[in-house]
Amino acid sequence: MPQVKIIAKNFMDMVSSLPAMKLDKLYENAFICEAILRSLPPLAKKYVLQLLYIDVPVSASSLQEWVLVDGASKHRVAVDRLIQLRVFTETVDRKKEATYRLNLMFQMNLRKHVVHGGVLPREPMAANITVRLPSLEELDNYAGQQWECFLLHLINSAEVEVTTKSISPSMMKVFQRGLLSQRDNEGSRLTESGFQFLLMDTNAQLWYIIREYISNSEDRGVDSADLISFLLELSFHVTGEAYNMNTLDEIQRITVKDLADLGLIKLQQGRKDSWFIPTKLATNLSISLSDASSRKQGYVVVETNFRLYAYSTSKLHCEILRLFARVEYQLPNLIVGSITKENLYKAFSNGITADQIISFLQQNAHPRVAEKVPSVPENVTDQIRLWESDLNRVEMTPAHFFDDFPSRDVFEAACDFAREYSSLLWEDSKKMQLIVKTDIYAHMKEFLSHQK
Repeated sequence: MPQVKIIAKNFMDMVSSLPAMKLDKLYENAFICEAILRSLPPLAKKYVLQLLYIDVPVSASSLQEWVLVDGASKHRVAVDRLIQLRVFTETVDRKKEATYRLNLMFQMNLRKHVVHGGVLPREPMAANITVRLPSLEELDNYAGQQWECFLLHLINSAEVEVTTKSISPSMMKVFQRGLLSQRDNEGSRLTESGFQFLLMDTNAQLWYIIREYISNSEDRGVDSADLISFLLELSFHVTGEAYNMNTLDEIQRITVKDLADLGLIKLQQGRKDSWFIPTKLATNLSISLSDASSRKQGYVVVETNFRLYAYSTSKLHCEILRLFARVEYQLPNLIVGSITKENLYKAFSNGITADQIISFLQQNAHPRVAEKVPSVPENVTDQIRLWESDLNRVEMTPAHFFDDFPSRDVFEAACDFAREYSSLLWEDSKKMQLIVKTDIYAHMKEFLSHQK
Protein backbone atom coordinates (compact mmCIF):
# COMPACT_ATOMS: atom_id res chain seq x y z
CA MET A 1 0.00 0.00 0.00
CA PRO A 2 1.66 3.29 -1.01
CA GLN A 3 2.22 5.73 1.81
CA VAL A 4 1.99 9.50 1.39
CA LYS A 5 3.94 11.07 4.20
CA ILE A 6 2.45 14.28 5.59
CA ILE A 7 5.04 16.31 7.46
CA ALA A 8 3.89 19.15 9.64
CA LYS A 9 6.71 21.67 9.81
CA ASN A 10 6.81 24.58 12.17
CA PHE A 11 7.39 28.17 11.14
CA MET A 12 11.16 28.07 11.47
CA ASP A 13 11.39 25.13 9.06
CA MET A 14 9.49 27.22 6.52
CA VAL A 15 11.62 30.29 7.24
CA SER A 16 14.84 28.34 6.71
CA SER A 17 13.60 27.13 3.31
CA LEU A 18 13.32 30.72 1.99
CA PRO A 19 15.95 32.01 -0.47
CA ALA A 20 18.82 34.00 1.07
CA MET A 21 17.54 37.35 -0.24
CA LYS A 22 14.08 36.83 1.29
CA LEU A 23 15.60 35.75 4.60
CA ASP A 24 17.70 38.91 4.75
CA LYS A 25 14.56 40.93 3.97
CA LEU A 26 12.77 39.29 6.91
CA TYR A 27 15.54 40.32 9.28
CA GLU A 28 14.85 43.99 8.54
CA ASN A 29 11.98 43.59 11.04
CA ALA A 30 13.19 43.56 14.67
CA PHE A 31 10.17 41.54 15.84
CA ILE A 32 11.00 38.82 13.32
CA CYS A 33 14.53 38.70 14.76
CA GLU A 34 13.05 38.21 18.23
CA ALA A 35 10.68 35.51 16.95
CA ILE A 36 13.62 33.69 15.39
CA LEU A 37 15.63 34.01 18.61
CA ARG A 38 12.92 32.58 20.85
CA SER A 39 12.34 29.65 18.48
CA LEU A 40 15.98 28.50 18.60
CA PRO A 41 17.28 25.56 20.67
CA PRO A 42 18.70 26.71 24.04
CA LEU A 43 22.35 26.34 22.99
CA ALA A 44 21.73 28.25 19.74
CA LYS A 45 20.17 31.11 21.77
CA LYS A 46 23.28 31.17 23.94
CA TYR A 47 25.53 31.49 20.88
CA VAL A 48 23.46 34.33 19.41
CA LEU A 49 23.45 36.34 22.64
CA GLN A 50 27.17 35.78 23.25
CA LEU A 51 28.02 36.92 19.71
CA LEU A 52 25.54 39.81 19.68
CA TYR A 53 28.22 42.41 20.44
CA ILE A 54 31.14 40.68 18.75
CA ASP A 55 31.84 42.24 15.35
CA VAL A 56 34.57 39.86 14.16
CA PRO A 57 34.27 36.25 12.94
CA VAL A 58 34.67 33.50 15.55
CA SER A 59 36.43 30.28 14.57
CA ALA A 60 34.56 26.99 14.71
CA SER A 61 37.14 25.61 17.14
CA SER A 62 36.66 28.57 19.50
CA LEU A 63 32.89 28.16 19.38
CA GLN A 64 33.19 24.47 20.22
CA GLU A 65 35.21 25.32 23.33
CA TRP A 66 32.09 27.01 24.74
CA VAL A 67 30.46 23.61 25.37
CA LEU A 68 31.46 20.55 27.34
CA VAL A 69 32.55 17.38 25.53
CA ASP A 70 29.23 15.62 26.15
CA GLY A 71 27.41 18.53 24.46
CA ALA A 72 29.00 17.95 21.04
CA SER A 73 25.80 16.67 19.42
CA LYS A 74 23.74 19.61 20.73
CA HIS A 75 26.49 21.93 19.48
CA ARG A 76 26.21 20.55 15.94
CA VAL A 77 22.42 20.83 15.99
CA ALA A 78 22.61 24.44 17.20
CA VAL A 79 25.19 25.50 14.59
CA ASP A 80 23.33 23.73 11.76
CA ARG A 81 20.10 25.46 12.75
CA LEU A 82 21.74 28.88 12.84
CA ILE A 83 23.30 28.33 9.41
CA GLN A 84 19.99 27.13 7.93
CA LEU A 85 18.27 30.30 9.14
CA ARG A 86 21.20 32.46 7.94
CA VAL A 87 21.55 33.80 11.46
CA PHE A 88 25.12 32.54 11.15
CA THR A 89 27.15 33.25 8.03
CA GLU A 90 29.84 30.62 7.57
CA THR A 91 33.18 31.23 5.86
CA VAL A 92 35.70 28.48 5.06
CA ASP A 93 39.30 29.52 4.34
CA ARG A 94 41.96 27.78 2.23
CA LYS A 95 42.92 25.59 5.17
CA LYS A 96 39.29 24.46 5.33
CA GLU A 97 38.85 26.09 8.73
CA ALA A 98 35.37 27.52 9.30
CA THR A 99 34.51 30.81 10.98
CA TYR A 100 31.10 32.14 11.97
CA ARG A 101 29.59 35.56 12.56
CA LEU A 102 26.07 36.84 13.00
CA ASN A 103 24.09 37.99 9.99
CA LEU A 104 24.74 41.75 9.96
CA MET A 105 21.08 42.78 9.48
CA PHE A 106 19.91 40.30 12.12
CA GLN A 107 22.62 41.47 14.53
CA MET A 108 21.89 45.18 14.07
CA ASN A 109 18.12 44.87 14.53
CA LEU A 110 18.34 42.46 17.47
CA ARG A 111 20.75 44.85 19.22
CA LYS A 112 18.26 47.71 18.79
CA HIS A 113 15.42 45.53 20.00
CA VAL A 114 17.33 44.37 23.09
CA VAL A 115 18.39 47.92 24.06
CA HIS A 116 15.37 50.01 23.06
CA GLY A 117 12.55 47.49 22.73
CA GLY A 118 10.14 47.85 19.83
CA VAL A 119 6.76 49.17 18.85
CA LEU A 120 4.34 46.81 17.14
CA PRO A 121 2.85 47.91 13.80
CA ARG A 122 -0.48 48.29 15.59
CA GLU A 123 -1.75 48.88 19.12
CA PRO A 124 -4.92 47.37 20.66
CA MET A 125 -8.06 49.44 20.26
CA ALA A 126 -9.45 51.33 23.23
CA ALA A 127 -12.15 49.50 25.19
CA ASN A 128 -14.67 52.34 24.71
CA ILE A 129 -14.50 51.97 20.91
CA THR A 130 -15.20 48.25 20.65
CA VAL A 131 -18.35 46.37 21.55
CA ARG A 132 -18.11 43.66 24.21
CA LEU A 133 -15.10 41.47 23.42
CA PRO A 134 -15.24 37.70 23.95
CA SER A 135 -13.61 36.26 27.07
CA LEU A 136 -10.56 34.01 26.66
CA GLU A 137 -12.75 30.96 27.28
CA GLU A 138 -15.25 32.10 24.63
CA LEU A 139 -12.37 32.76 22.26
CA ASP A 140 -10.98 29.24 22.80
CA ASN A 141 -14.43 27.76 22.14
CA TYR A 142 -14.75 29.86 18.99
CA ALA A 143 -11.35 28.67 17.73
CA GLY A 144 -12.31 25.04 18.34
CA GLN A 145 -15.65 25.42 16.59
CA GLN A 146 -14.08 27.13 13.57
CA TRP A 147 -11.48 24.40 13.25
CA GLU A 148 -14.16 21.72 13.49
CA CYS A 149 -16.20 23.44 10.76
CA PHE A 150 -13.07 23.67 8.63
CA LEU A 151 -12.44 19.92 8.88
CA LEU A 152 -16.10 19.15 8.25
CA HIS A 153 -15.80 21.04 4.97
CA LEU A 154 -12.98 18.67 4.05
CA ILE A 155 -15.09 15.59 4.84
CA ASN A 156 -18.09 17.26 3.17
CA SER A 157 -16.37 16.78 -0.17
CA ALA A 158 -17.41 13.16 0.03
CA GLU A 159 -20.18 12.52 2.50
CA VAL A 160 -21.09 15.04 5.20
CA GLU A 161 -23.67 17.80 4.93
CA VAL A 162 -22.37 21.06 6.40
CA THR A 163 -24.52 24.11 6.95
CA THR A 164 -21.73 26.60 7.71
CA LYS A 165 -20.60 29.36 5.38
CA SER A 166 -18.38 28.46 2.45
CA ILE A 167 -14.61 28.47 2.78
CA SER A 168 -12.49 31.11 1.08
CA PRO A 169 -10.95 30.22 -2.33
CA SER A 170 -7.45 30.44 -0.79
CA MET A 171 -8.29 27.73 1.73
CA MET A 172 -9.97 25.57 -0.90
CA LYS A 173 -6.71 25.67 -2.87
CA VAL A 174 -4.94 24.40 0.25
CA PHE A 175 -7.43 21.48 0.34
CA GLN A 176 -6.84 20.73 -3.31
CA ARG A 177 -3.05 20.57 -2.89
CA GLY A 178 -3.01 16.91 -1.91
CA LEU A 179 -6.00 16.50 0.40
CA LEU A 180 -8.73 16.47 -2.26
CA SER A 181 -8.94 15.17 -5.80
CA GLN A 182 -11.59 15.74 -8.43
CA ARG A 183 -12.38 13.78 -11.58
CA ASP A 184 -14.47 14.85 -14.53
CA ASN A 185 -18.21 14.93 -13.81
CA GLU A 186 -17.57 13.83 -10.21
CA GLY A 187 -17.48 15.70 -6.92
CA SER A 188 -14.31 16.18 -4.92
CA ARG A 189 -13.17 13.25 -2.81
CA LEU A 190 -10.55 12.74 -0.14
CA THR A 191 -7.15 11.53 -1.29
CA GLU A 192 -5.00 9.07 0.64
CA SER A 193 -3.23 12.05 2.22
CA GLY A 194 -6.63 13.56 3.09
CA PHE A 195 -7.69 10.47 5.05
CA GLN A 196 -4.36 10.40 6.88
CA PHE A 197 -4.64 14.13 7.61
CA LEU A 198 -7.95 13.69 9.44
CA LEU A 199 -6.33 11.31 11.95
CA MET A 200 -3.44 13.67 12.71
CA ASP A 201 -3.13 15.61 15.97
CA THR A 202 -4.84 19.04 15.79
CA ASN A 203 -1.57 20.97 16.10
CA ALA A 204 0.00 18.89 13.33
CA GLN A 205 -3.05 19.53 11.14
CA LEU A 206 -2.78 23.28 11.76
CA TRP A 207 0.92 23.41 10.86
CA TYR A 208 0.26 21.40 7.71
CA ILE A 209 -2.46 23.83 6.58
CA ILE A 210 -0.35 26.90 7.39
CA ARG A 211 2.62 25.43 5.52
CA GLU A 212 0.51 24.77 2.43
CA TYR A 213 -1.11 28.20 2.69
CA ILE A 214 2.34 29.80 2.60
CA SER A 215 3.59 27.45 -0.13
CA ASN A 216 0.92 28.53 -2.63
CA SER A 217 1.03 32.23 -1.69
CA GLU A 218 3.05 33.04 -4.82
CA ASP A 219 0.14 31.68 -6.93
CA ARG A 220 -2.07 34.32 -5.30
CA GLY A 221 0.43 37.08 -6.03
CA VAL A 222 1.58 37.27 -2.40
CA ASP A 223 5.27 37.26 -1.50
CA SER A 224 5.90 34.31 0.84
CA ALA A 225 8.41 36.33 2.90
CA ASP A 226 5.82 39.10 3.45
CA LEU A 227 3.24 36.52 4.47
CA ILE A 228 5.58 34.80 6.94
CA SER A 229 6.56 38.21 8.32
CA PHE A 230 2.91 39.11 8.96
CA LEU A 231 2.12 35.74 10.54
CA LEU A 232 5.11 36.07 12.86
CA GLU A 233 4.01 39.60 13.76
CA LEU A 234 0.64 38.16 14.77
CA SER A 235 2.40 35.99 17.34
CA PHE A 236 3.39 39.19 19.22
CA HIS A 237 -0.21 40.39 19.48
CA VAL A 238 -2.14 39.87 22.70
CA THR A 239 -4.71 37.08 22.75
CA GLY A 240 -8.20 38.50 23.17
CA GLU A 241 -7.32 42.13 22.34
CA ALA A 242 -8.98 43.94 19.40
CA TYR A 243 -6.90 45.42 16.57
CA ASN A 244 -8.27 47.82 13.97
CA MET A 245 -8.59 46.41 10.44
CA ASN A 246 -7.64 49.84 9.06
CA THR A 247 -4.04 49.20 10.21
CA LEU A 248 -3.74 46.38 7.66
CA ASP A 249 -2.87 46.59 3.98
CA GLU A 250 -5.00 44.78 1.38
CA ILE A 251 -2.96 41.55 1.41
CA GLN A 252 -3.04 41.41 5.22
CA ARG A 253 -6.81 41.97 5.22
CA ILE A 254 -7.30 38.98 2.92
CA THR A 255 -4.94 36.90 5.06
CA VAL A 256 -6.82 37.77 8.25
CA LYS A 257 -10.12 36.73 6.66
CA ASP A 258 -8.55 33.43 5.56
CA LEU A 259 -7.17 32.83 9.06
CA ALA A 260 -10.64 33.45 10.49
CA ASP A 261 -11.75 30.28 8.64
CA LEU A 262 -9.20 28.35 10.70
CA GLY A 263 -10.10 29.94 14.04
CA LEU A 264 -6.80 31.81 14.36
CA ILE A 265 -8.63 35.14 14.17
CA LYS A 266 -12.09 36.31 15.20
CA LEU A 267 -13.58 39.18 13.19
CA GLN A 268 -16.02 41.70 14.67
CA GLN A 269 -17.82 44.71 13.21
CA GLY A 270 -18.80 47.89 15.06
CA ARG A 271 -20.85 50.87 13.87
CA LYS A 272 -17.85 52.57 12.28
CA ASP A 273 -14.84 50.31 12.64
CA SER A 274 -14.12 46.63 12.21
CA TRP A 275 -11.42 44.74 14.08
CA PHE A 276 -9.77 41.37 14.45
CA ILE A 277 -9.05 39.46 17.67
CA PRO A 278 -6.18 36.91 17.70
CA THR A 279 -6.83 33.57 19.39
CA LYS A 280 -4.19 31.39 21.07
CA LEU A 281 -3.69 29.59 17.76
CA ALA A 282 -2.39 32.82 16.21
CA THR A 283 -0.25 33.98 19.13
CA ASN A 284 1.43 30.56 19.34
CA LEU A 285 2.48 30.48 15.68
CA SER A 286 6.16 31.20 16.35
CA ILE A 287 6.38 28.44 18.95
CA SER A 288 7.65 25.05 17.83
CA LEU A 289 5.18 22.25 17.15
CA SER A 290 6.24 20.28 20.23
CA ASP A 291 5.98 23.35 22.49
CA ALA A 292 2.54 24.26 21.13
CA SER A 293 1.18 20.77 21.61
CA SER A 294 -1.00 20.35 24.66
CA ARG A 295 -2.84 17.15 25.39
CA LYS A 296 -6.57 17.62 25.06
CA GLN A 297 -8.97 15.50 27.05
CA GLY A 298 -9.72 12.32 25.15
CA TYR A 299 -13.15 10.89 24.52
CA VAL A 300 -12.76 7.32 23.16
CA VAL A 301 -13.06 4.04 25.08
CA VAL A 302 -12.27 0.79 23.25
CA GLU A 303 -13.24 -2.52 24.86
CA THR A 304 -11.76 -5.99 24.36
CA ASN A 305 -14.86 -7.04 22.39
CA PHE A 306 -14.05 -4.33 19.76
CA ARG A 307 -16.90 -2.13 20.96
CA LEU A 308 -16.16 1.58 20.81
CA TYR A 309 -17.70 4.34 22.93
CA ALA A 310 -16.97 8.02 22.21
CA TYR A 311 -18.18 10.50 24.84
CA SER A 312 -18.66 13.49 22.56
CA THR A 313 -21.29 15.80 21.12
CA SER A 314 -19.10 16.65 18.12
CA LYS A 315 -20.29 15.86 14.63
CA LEU A 316 -16.66 15.91 13.50
CA HIS A 317 -15.68 13.20 16.00
CA CYS A 318 -18.47 11.03 14.69
CA GLU A 319 -17.39 11.45 11.06
CA ILE A 320 -13.73 10.75 11.86
CA LEU A 321 -14.70 7.52 13.65
CA ARG A 322 -16.65 6.49 10.53
CA LEU A 323 -13.34 6.44 8.65
CA PHE A 324 -12.39 3.14 10.29
CA ALA A 325 -15.31 2.00 12.49
CA ARG A 326 -19.02 1.25 12.17
CA VAL A 327 -21.09 3.87 14.01
CA GLU A 328 -24.20 2.08 15.24
CA TYR A 329 -26.06 4.90 16.96
CA GLN A 330 -25.50 8.36 18.38
CA LEU A 331 -26.97 9.79 21.58
CA PRO A 332 -26.76 13.50 22.54
CA ASN A 333 -23.37 13.00 24.22
CA LEU A 334 -22.36 9.45 23.26
CA ILE A 335 -21.35 7.72 20.02
CA VAL A 336 -21.53 3.93 20.04
CA GLY A 337 -19.85 1.81 17.42
CA SER A 338 -17.60 -1.14 16.76
CA ILE A 339 -14.32 -1.82 14.97
CA THR A 340 -15.03 -4.35 12.22
CA LYS A 341 -12.94 -6.08 9.61
CA GLU A 342 -15.01 -4.59 6.79
CA ASN A 343 -14.63 -1.00 8.02
CA LEU A 344 -10.90 -1.44 8.56
CA TYR A 345 -10.47 -2.87 5.06
CA LYS A 346 -12.20 0.24 3.72
CA ALA A 347 -9.85 2.43 5.77
CA PHE A 348 -6.78 0.54 4.54
CA SER A 349 -7.93 0.89 0.94
CA ASN A 350 -8.19 4.67 1.49
CA GLY A 351 -4.54 4.81 2.56
CA ILE A 352 -4.99 4.84 6.35
CA THR A 353 -2.55 2.51 8.12
CA ALA A 354 -3.08 0.32 11.17
CA ASP A 355 -0.49 2.32 13.12
CA GLN A 356 -2.32 5.58 12.38
CA ILE A 357 -5.62 4.15 13.62
CA ILE A 358 -4.03 2.76 16.79
CA SER A 359 -2.18 6.04 17.41
CA PHE A 360 -5.45 7.97 17.01
CA LEU A 361 -7.24 5.72 19.52
CA GLN A 362 -4.37 6.07 22.02
CA GLN A 363 -4.05 9.86 21.68
CA ASN A 364 -7.81 10.33 22.09
CA ALA A 365 -8.33 7.81 24.88
CA HIS A 366 -10.89 8.86 27.49
CA PRO A 367 -9.34 9.91 30.86
CA ARG A 368 -10.88 6.81 32.43
CA VAL A 369 -8.62 4.57 30.33
CA ALA A 370 -5.83 6.97 29.28
CA GLU A 371 -3.72 6.19 32.37
CA LYS A 372 -3.98 2.44 31.81
CA VAL A 373 -1.17 0.55 30.08
CA PRO A 374 -2.13 -0.11 27.35
CA SER A 375 -4.94 2.44 26.89
CA VAL A 376 -6.29 0.39 23.94
CA PRO A 377 -6.62 -3.38 24.58
CA GLU A 378 -3.76 -5.40 23.11
CA ASN A 379 -6.05 -7.94 21.46
CA VAL A 380 -7.67 -5.05 19.53
CA THR A 381 -4.40 -3.45 18.39
CA ASP A 382 -2.95 -6.86 17.44
CA GLN A 383 -6.05 -7.72 15.41
CA ILE A 384 -6.02 -4.36 13.60
CA ARG A 385 -2.41 -5.04 12.54
CA LEU A 386 -3.26 -8.62 11.53
CA TRP A 387 -6.14 -7.47 9.34
CA GLU A 388 -3.82 -4.99 7.66
CA SER A 389 -1.22 -7.73 7.06
CA ASP A 390 -3.94 -9.86 5.40
CA LEU A 391 -4.06 -7.31 2.58
CA ASN A 392 -0.29 -7.42 2.18
CA ARG A 393 0.12 -11.18 1.86
CA VAL A 394 0.06 -11.14 -1.93
CA GLU A 395 2.21 -8.70 -3.83
CA MET A 396 1.39 -8.11 -7.48
CA THR A 397 4.37 -7.79 -9.81
CA PRO A 398 3.87 -7.28 -13.57
CA ALA A 399 5.80 -10.08 -15.29
CA HIS A 400 6.35 -12.06 -18.53
CA PHE A 401 6.59 -15.83 -19.00
CA PHE A 402 9.21 -17.41 -21.32
CA ASP A 403 9.42 -21.03 -22.49
CA ASP A 404 10.29 -23.07 -25.64
CA PHE A 405 14.00 -22.29 -25.44
CA PRO A 406 15.98 -23.85 -28.31
CA SER A 407 18.62 -25.28 -25.95
CA ARG A 408 19.61 -25.49 -22.30
CA ASP A 409 22.54 -23.15 -22.90
CA VAL A 410 20.18 -20.46 -24.18
CA PHE A 411 17.86 -21.02 -21.19
CA GLU A 412 20.71 -20.72 -18.66
CA ALA A 413 22.07 -17.65 -20.45
CA ALA A 414 18.59 -16.04 -20.24
CA CYS A 415 18.42 -16.82 -16.52
CA ASP A 416 21.85 -15.26 -15.95
CA PHE A 417 20.80 -12.19 -17.96
CA ALA A 418 17.68 -11.73 -15.83
CA ARG A 419 19.67 -12.19 -12.61
CA GLU A 420 22.08 -9.42 -13.63
CA TYR A 421 19.13 -7.02 -13.71
CA SER A 422 17.64 -8.49 -10.48
CA SER A 423 14.52 -9.30 -12.51
CA LEU A 424 14.35 -13.11 -12.34
CA LEU A 425 11.17 -14.00 -10.45
CA TRP A 426 10.92 -17.77 -11.08
CA GLU A 427 12.61 -20.53 -13.07
CA ASP A 428 12.01 -24.24 -13.76
CA SER A 429 15.23 -25.78 -15.06
CA LYS A 430 13.58 -29.12 -15.92
CA LYS A 431 10.90 -27.59 -18.16
CA MET A 432 13.19 -24.69 -19.19
CA GLN A 433 10.64 -22.04 -18.23
CA LEU A 434 11.18 -18.70 -16.49
CA ILE A 435 9.32 -15.58 -15.41
CA VAL A 436 10.92 -12.13 -15.45
CA LYS A 437 9.79 -8.65 -14.46
CA THR A 438 8.11 -6.55 -17.13
CA ASP A 439 10.78 -3.86 -16.94
CA ILE A 440 13.33 -6.04 -18.78
CA TYR A 441 10.92 -7.68 -21.25
CA ALA A 442 12.17 -5.69 -24.24
CA HIS A 443 15.82 -6.25 -23.27
CA MET A 444 15.19 -9.97 -22.81
CA LYS A 445 13.60 -10.27 -26.27
CA GLU A 446 16.56 -8.47 -27.83
CA PHE A 447 18.99 -10.68 -25.88
CA LEU A 448 17.27 -13.88 -27.03
CA SER A 449 17.20 -12.71 -30.67
CA HIS A 450 21.01 -12.77 -30.64
CA GLN A 451 21.24 -16.28 -29.15
CA LYS A 452 21.67 -19.29 -31.37
